[in-house]
Amino acid sequence: MTVASSAAAPRAAAARPSDPAPLSDPVRPSDPDIIATIGATPLVALDRLFPPTRFQAYGKCERFNPGGSIKDRAARSMIEHALSAGELVPGVSTVVESSSGNLGIALAQLCNFYRLALICVVDPRTTTQNTAIMRAYGATVEVVDRDPETGEYLPSRIRRVRELLRTVPDAYWPNQYGNEDNARAHHHTMREIHEALPKAPDYLFVAAGTTGTLRGCAEYIAAEGLPTQVVAVDAVGSVIFGPPEPWERGHRRTIPGHGAAVVPPLLRTGLADRVVKVTDLDCVRGCRRLLAKESILAGGSSGAVTAALLDAASWIKPGATCVAILPDGGDRYLDTIYSDTWVESRFG
Repeated sequence: MTVASSAAAPRAAAARPSDPAPLSDPVRPSDPDIIATIGATPLVALDRLFPPTRFQAYGKCERFNPGGSIKDRAARSMIEHALSAGELVPGVSTVVESSSGNLGIALAQLCNFYRLALICVVDPRTTTQNTAIMRAYGATVEVVDRDPETGEYLPSRIRRVRELLRTVPDAYWPNQYGNEDNARAHHHTMREIHEALPKAPDYLFVAAGTTGTLRGCAEYIAAEGLPTQVVAVDAVGSVIFGPPEPWERGHRRTIPGHGAAVVPPLLRTGLADRVVKVTDLDCVRGCRRLLAKESILAGGSSGAVTAALLDAASWIKPGATCVAILPDGGDRYLDTIYSDTWVESRFG
């Protein structure tokens, strides 16, 4: 079952976010291009899944970004700021990053566009379709195994990134886990939600991985003085918000996109008013309910957020407005979450 716990610390105040200055990079044409389509994703009513007689729920559908996920926003923010600062040089630099899938695709698209090489370090949970998409954009993909000490993949991925930084000429690590531009990109995400509704939502449900989306949205909420309560959706067994409880330690995550084996440097105390933890099976159920009721083919972390919102229906105040950020689409999960054979083999 989905497990909920309250975050005791109050949300920290933040400076008023501002839009980054337009880039003057000569490799970027002045007319609209594929990169200009990142953002401005639709906010859709989820009335079939959550009848509005109880509360109003919306889904922010990030699959409509050109790279297929919310990671397009972070990738654009990190790469364009590095280009503007001269840390990346088209035709010369190599971007090296760790990813479980979606950020790798987003970076592959950006690097292809800006004539940058990319080496993406992934693990076996990354689907063959995702690695194929990265390679189609011209990226080099390296797959690492579990860290022998922790049994987790992330420490192995980070270790390999550091090795590549020492050996690859003109290598640059965006470091999605600690890059402020990752979080800053999501000031825009929350602004889009705020401006699309008659009033600020009462609750925002957001998946936590690098915590870039969580932090960026929470900073915007604090800066604007919005009454929105932030619900962070984490994975059972994740360490983001503290060591796992004893009962969590037997759960091994196979669905990427949320949760982490290492506390991300971007995390700040008090970003979330409440933390909800979900299992892999919760993700599957969330995805399939969203498809059955709303005809939305959603990815794993979108299913996690949907499962958390379904669980929260018991405590959400009547008449409230809720927004669930749905980070990605389900077309890259057809062989897993939407495969009865795969589900039966793992969950019975």
